[in-house]
Amino acid sequence: MPYTPIVATLGYVLSPDKSRVLLIHRNARANDQHLGKYNGLGGKMEPEENIVACMRREIREEAAIECESLSLRGTISWPGFGKDGEDWLGFVFLIDSFSGTPLERNAEGELEWIDIARIMELPLWDGDRHFLPLVFDTDPRAFHGVMPYRDGKAVSWNYSRI
Repeated sequence: MPYTPIVATLGYVLSPDKSRVLLIHRNARANDQHLGKYNGLGGKMEPEENIVACMRREIREEAAIECESLSLRGTISWPGFGKDGEDWLGFVFLIDSFSGTPLERNAEGELEWIDIARIMELPLWDGDRHFLPLVFDTDPRAFHGVMPYRDGKAVSWNYSRI
């Protein structure tokens, strides 16, 4: 069976001093698969977009800011991650410069500036704890990982860097 994942972006916006990251606290919709969790910003790629245009659009829609500088930190294949077991393929970006003032909330929840050093203390997807250190480390190489999910839980994680 061919691998036909939902292609999406996941972005982590840094504060101007690079000590904090803008996360969404998914607390607005009772039926949200992510309810109660903190996450980066992002979403599904549209057919007419390239992946960078998708990331820029998602940040604009979710936070009302414009990405000035961003870098691809990695890719993650999430087989079985979707609500109904759909496969996802995510492109993970670090946004280190933006213009505008971020929204305080959007339709999915509150946007909060969080100290990078505190991220692991937050309610996150368990799988995020594996790749988030790679997003914020100083290794210039992108990571490329696979994290299968079953019944809403990550069952393994492996990655390579090139």
